[in-house]
Amino acid sequence: MVLLALMQANAAVLDVDANCAAVDAAAGKAAAAGAQLLLTPELFPVGYAPLRLRAEFDPAALPSLRRALADVARRNGIALVYSLPAVTAAGDWQITATLVDKDGDELLSYAKVHLFGPEERQAFAPAGASPGVVDFHGLRTSLVICYDVEFPEAVRAAAVRGAELLLVPTALAKGFDAVPQVLIRARALENHLTVAYANHCGTEEGCDFLGGSVIAAPDGGLLASAGTGAELLFAELQEPGATGPEVAYLDDLRPEIYRSWGG
Repeated sequence: MVLLALMQANAAVLDVDANCAAVDAAAGKAAAAGAQLLLTPELFPVGYAPLRLRAEFDPAALPSLRRALADVARRNGIALVYSLPAVTAAGDWQITATLVDKDGDELLSYAKVHLFGPEERQAFAPAGASPGVVDFHGLRTSLVICYDVEFPEAVRAAAVRGAELLLVPTALAKGFDAVPQVLIRARALENHLTVAYANHCGTEEGCDFLGGSVIAAPDGGLLASAGTGAELLFAELQEPGATGPEVAYLDDLRPEIYRSWGG
Protein backbone atom coordinates (compact mmCIF):
# COMPACT_ATOMS: atom_id res chain seq x y z
CA MET A 1 0.00 0.00 0.00
CA VAL A 2 1.21 3.50 -0.89
CA LEU A 3 -0.04 6.59 0.94
CA LEU A 4 -0.09 9.46 -1.54
CA ALA A 5 -0.15 13.10 -0.43
CA LEU A 6 -1.27 15.91 -2.74
CA MET A 7 -0.49 19.59 -2.11
CA GLN A 8 -2.96 22.26 -3.21
CA ALA A 9 -1.65 25.74 -2.48
CA ASN A 10 -1.18 29.32 -3.67
CA ALA A 11 2.29 30.14 -5.05
CA ALA A 12 4.01 33.52 -5.00
CA VAL A 13 5.14 34.34 -8.53
CA LEU A 14 8.95 34.34 -8.78
CA ASP A 15 9.38 34.05 -5.00
CA VAL A 16 11.29 30.81 -5.15
CA ASP A 17 12.32 30.83 -1.49
CA ALA A 18 8.74 31.20 -0.25
CA ASN A 19 7.41 28.56 -2.63
CA CYS A 20 10.12 26.05 -1.75
CA ALA A 21 9.46 26.68 1.94
CA ALA A 22 5.79 25.85 1.31
CA VAL A 23 6.76 22.61 -0.44
CA ASP A 24 9.12 21.78 2.44
CA ALA A 25 6.37 22.36 5.02
CA ALA A 26 3.92 20.19 3.07
CA ALA A 27 6.55 17.47 2.67
CA GLY A 28 7.16 17.47 6.41
CA LYS A 29 3.45 17.14 7.19
CA ALA A 30 2.96 14.45 4.56
CA ALA A 31 5.93 12.42 5.79
CA ALA A 32 4.76 12.73 9.40
CA ALA A 33 1.41 11.27 8.30
CA GLY A 34 3.18 8.30 6.75
CA ALA A 35 2.97 9.30 3.07
CA GLN A 36 5.60 7.95 0.67
CA LEU A 37 5.01 10.57 -2.04
CA LEU A 38 4.01 14.24 -2.30
CA LEU A 39 2.59 15.63 -5.55
CA THR A 40 2.76 19.41 -6.08
CA PRO A 41 1.13 21.70 -8.72
CA GLU A 42 2.44 22.79 -12.12
CA LEU A 43 5.35 25.26 -11.93
CA PHE A 44 4.68 25.75 -8.21
CA PRO A 45 8.29 26.53 -7.13
CA VAL A 46 8.37 29.55 -9.47
CA GLY A 47 4.65 30.39 -9.60
CA TYR A 48 2.40 30.09 -12.62
CA ALA A 49 2.96 33.15 -14.83
CA PRO A 50 4.30 32.03 -18.23
CA LEU A 51 5.16 35.44 -19.70
CA ARG A 52 6.80 36.74 -16.52
CA LEU A 53 8.77 33.55 -16.17
CA ARG A 54 10.09 33.85 -19.70
CA ALA A 55 10.94 37.53 -19.25
CA GLU A 56 12.29 37.54 -15.68
CA PHE A 57 13.34 34.07 -14.58
CA ASP A 58 17.01 33.23 -15.04
CA PRO A 59 17.34 29.60 -16.18
CA ALA A 60 20.85 29.56 -14.73
CA ALA A 61 19.10 29.19 -11.36
CA LEU A 62 17.49 25.88 -12.34
CA PRO A 63 20.30 23.49 -11.27
CA SER A 64 20.42 24.94 -7.76
CA LEU A 65 16.61 24.95 -7.58
CA ARG A 66 16.48 21.30 -8.54
CA ARG A 67 19.07 20.52 -5.87
CA ALA A 68 17.02 22.41 -3.30
CA LEU A 69 13.89 20.42 -4.16
CA ALA A 70 15.82 17.15 -4.08
CA ASP A 71 17.04 18.20 -0.63
CA VAL A 72 13.41 18.74 0.45
CA ALA A 73 12.71 15.13 -0.45
CA ARG A 74 15.88 13.86 1.22
CA ARG A 75 15.49 15.89 4.40
CA ASN A 76 11.86 14.84 4.88
CA GLY A 77 12.31 11.26 3.71
CA ILE A 78 9.53 11.44 1.12
CA ALA A 79 9.41 11.14 -2.67
CA LEU A 80 8.40 14.34 -4.44
CA VAL A 81 6.93 15.42 -7.77
CA TYR A 82 7.81 19.01 -8.69
CA SER A 83 7.29 21.01 -11.88
CA LEU A 84 9.71 23.58 -13.29
CA PRO A 85 10.59 25.30 -16.55
CA ALA A 86 13.51 23.79 -18.43
CA VAL A 87 15.61 24.90 -21.38
CA THR A 88 16.57 22.36 -24.03
CA ALA A 89 19.93 22.15 -25.80
CA ALA A 90 18.24 23.91 -28.73
CA GLY A 91 17.25 26.80 -26.48
CA ASP A 92 13.53 25.98 -26.26
CA TRP A 93 11.76 26.61 -22.96
CA GLN A 94 9.51 23.77 -21.82
CA ILE A 95 7.31 22.97 -18.84
CA THR A 96 8.53 19.85 -17.05
CA ALA A 97 7.70 17.58 -14.14
CA THR A 98 10.15 15.43 -12.19
CA LEU A 99 9.71 12.56 -9.74
CA VAL A 100 12.52 12.14 -7.20
CA ASP A 101 12.67 9.43 -4.55
CA LYS A 102 13.05 9.95 -0.81
CA ASP A 103 16.82 10.20 -1.29
CA GLY A 104 16.41 13.00 -3.84
CA ASP A 105 17.44 10.83 -6.78
CA GLU A 106 15.55 11.37 -10.04
CA LEU A 107 13.29 8.50 -11.06
CA LEU A 108 11.32 10.04 -13.92
CA SER A 109 10.96 13.27 -15.87
CA TYR A 110 8.45 14.50 -18.43
CA ALA A 111 7.99 17.60 -20.61
CA LYS A 112 4.53 18.99 -21.41
CA VAL A 113 3.22 18.07 -24.85
CA HIS A 114 -0.01 20.12 -25.02
CA LEU A 115 0.32 23.82 -24.21
CA PHE A 116 -2.80 25.69 -23.11
CA GLY A 117 -3.65 29.22 -24.20
CA PRO A 118 -1.72 32.03 -25.86
CA GLU A 119 0.56 32.84 -22.92
CA GLU A 120 1.88 29.29 -22.58
CA ARG A 121 2.34 29.04 -26.34
CA GLN A 122 4.23 32.33 -26.41
CA ALA A 123 6.50 31.44 -23.50
CA PHE A 124 7.11 27.74 -24.05
CA ALA A 125 7.61 25.15 -26.78
CA PRO A 126 5.64 21.87 -26.79
CA ALA A 127 7.54 18.66 -26.19
CA GLY A 128 7.00 15.46 -28.13
CA ALA A 129 8.19 12.53 -26.02
CA SER A 130 5.66 10.01 -24.69
CA PRO A 131 5.14 9.55 -20.94
CA GLY A 132 7.64 7.26 -19.29
CA VAL A 133 6.77 4.67 -16.66
CA VAL A 134 8.80 3.63 -13.59
CA ASP A 135 8.23 1.36 -10.62
CA PHE A 136 7.47 3.23 -7.39
CA HIS A 137 6.81 1.11 -4.31
CA GLY A 138 5.33 -1.61 -6.52
CA LEU A 139 3.16 0.78 -8.55
CA ARG A 140 3.94 1.46 -12.20
CA THR A 141 3.97 5.25 -12.17
CA SER A 142 3.86 7.92 -14.89
CA LEU A 143 3.66 11.70 -15.32
CA VAL A 144 1.77 14.13 -17.54
CA ILE A 145 1.14 17.85 -16.98
CA CYS A 146 -2.13 19.80 -16.78
CA TYR A 147 -3.69 20.14 -20.26
CA ASP A 148 -2.08 16.84 -21.35
CA VAL A 149 -4.53 14.87 -19.22
CA GLU A 150 -7.45 16.36 -21.16
CA PHE A 151 -6.33 14.39 -24.23
CA PRO A 152 -7.21 10.69 -24.04
CA GLU A 153 -4.19 9.84 -26.19
CA ALA A 154 -1.73 11.11 -23.57
CA VAL A 155 -3.19 9.07 -20.73
CA ARG A 156 -3.68 6.00 -22.91
CA ALA A 157 0.00 6.20 -23.91
CA ALA A 158 0.93 5.87 -20.23
CA ALA A 159 -1.65 3.12 -19.63
CA VAL A 160 -0.54 0.89 -22.50
CA ARG A 161 3.00 1.13 -21.13
CA GLY A 162 1.68 -0.37 -17.92
CA ALA A 163 1.05 2.72 -15.79
CA GLU A 164 -1.09 2.12 -12.70
CA LEU A 165 -0.62 5.58 -11.17
CA LEU A 166 -0.65 8.83 -13.15
CA LEU A 167 0.64 11.96 -11.40
CA VAL A 168 -0.55 15.27 -12.85
CA PRO A 169 0.77 18.65 -11.69
CA THR A 170 -1.70 21.25 -12.99
CA ALA A 171 -2.60 24.95 -13.06
CA LEU A 172 -6.34 25.03 -13.74
CA ALA A 173 -8.27 28.31 -13.65
CA LYS A 174 -11.79 28.82 -12.36
CA GLY A 175 -14.55 27.96 -14.80
CA PHE A 176 -13.24 24.53 -15.77
CA ASP A 177 -14.87 22.50 -12.99
CA ALA A 178 -15.71 19.63 -15.35
CA VAL A 179 -12.03 18.77 -15.75
CA PRO A 180 -11.44 17.44 -12.22
CA GLN A 181 -15.02 16.37 -11.60
CA VAL A 182 -15.74 14.58 -14.88
CA LEU A 183 -12.75 14.24 -17.14
CA ILE A 184 -10.15 13.11 -14.59
CA ARG A 185 -12.52 10.44 -13.31
CA ALA A 186 -13.20 9.27 -16.86
CA ARG A 187 -9.47 9.03 -17.60
CA ALA A 188 -9.01 6.90 -14.48
CA LEU A 189 -11.90 4.61 -15.37
CA GLU A 190 -11.19 4.14 -19.07
CA ASN A 191 -7.52 3.32 -18.38
CA HIS A 192 -8.02 1.52 -15.06
CA LEU A 193 -5.41 3.56 -13.22
CA THR A 194 -5.29 6.04 -10.35
CA VAL A 195 -5.03 9.69 -11.41
CA ALA A 196 -3.79 12.31 -8.95
CA TYR A 197 -4.38 15.89 -10.11
CA ALA A 198 -2.74 18.68 -8.05
CA ASN A 199 -3.86 22.27 -8.67
CA HIS A 200 -3.05 25.77 -7.47
CA CYS A 201 -5.54 27.81 -5.47
CA GLY A 202 -5.98 31.54 -4.99
CA THR A 203 -4.74 34.15 -7.49
CA GLU A 204 -1.36 34.36 -9.21
CA GLU A 205 -0.53 37.09 -11.72
CA GLY A 206 -4.21 37.82 -12.30
CA CYS A 207 -5.21 34.18 -12.79
CA ASP A 208 -7.87 32.89 -10.39
CA PHE A 209 -7.30 29.19 -9.82
CA LEU A 210 -10.06 26.67 -9.28
CA GLY A 211 -8.44 24.52 -6.60
CA GLY A 212 -10.55 21.38 -6.75
CA SER A 213 -7.64 18.92 -6.81
CA VAL A 214 -8.68 15.27 -6.94
CA ILE A 215 -7.38 11.75 -6.64
CA ALA A 216 -9.48 9.43 -8.79
CA ALA A 217 -9.53 5.65 -8.40
CA PRO A 218 -9.34 3.10 -11.25
CA ASP A 219 -13.12 2.61 -11.01
CA GLY A 220 -13.70 6.34 -11.56
CA GLY A 221 -14.60 7.04 -7.94
CA LEU A 222 -12.99 9.80 -5.92
CA LEU A 223 -10.45 8.82 -3.28
CA ALA A 224 -10.00 12.46 -2.22
CA SER A 225 -11.04 15.92 -3.37
CA ALA A 226 -10.16 19.46 -2.32
CA GLY A 227 -12.15 22.65 -1.99
CA THR A 228 -11.02 26.07 -3.18
CA GLY A 229 -8.34 26.82 -0.59
CA ALA A 230 -4.96 25.48 0.47
CA GLU A 231 -5.19 21.83 1.42
CA LEU A 232 -3.15 18.66 1.81
CA LEU A 233 -4.99 15.59 0.50
CA PHE A 234 -4.20 11.98 1.29
CA ALA A 235 -5.23 8.73 -0.37
CA GLU A 236 -4.26 5.12 0.21
CA LEU A 237 -3.50 3.47 -3.11
CA GLN A 238 -4.33 -0.19 -3.45
CA GLU A 239 -1.88 -2.75 -4.72
CA PRO A 240 -2.15 -3.56 -8.44
CA GLY A 241 -4.80 -6.19 -9.08
CA ALA A 242 -6.56 -5.63 -5.75
CA THR A 243 -9.67 -4.77 -7.72
CA GLY A 244 -10.25 -5.70 -11.32
CA PRO A 245 -11.92 -3.52 -13.93
CA GLU A 246 -15.60 -4.07 -14.56
CA VAL A 247 -14.85 -3.53 -18.25
CA ALA A 248 -11.37 -4.49 -19.49
CA TYR A 249 -10.89 -1.57 -21.86
CA LEU A 250 -7.13 -2.04 -22.20
CA ASP A 251 -7.51 -5.74 -23.01
CA ASP A 252 -10.08 -5.01 -25.69
CA LEU A 253 -8.20 -2.29 -27.56
CA ARG A 254 -7.89 -2.73 -31.33
CA PRO A 255 -5.06 -0.35 -32.32
CA GLU A 256 -4.66 -1.81 -35.80
CA ILE A 257 -8.31 -0.94 -36.56
CA TYR A 258 -7.93 2.58 -35.17
CA ARG A 259 -4.91 3.16 -37.40
CA SER A 260 -6.96 2.15 -40.44
CA TRP A 261 -9.55 4.80 -39.59
CA GLY A 262 -7.03 7.61 -40.12
CA GLY A 263 -7.47 11.07 -38.61
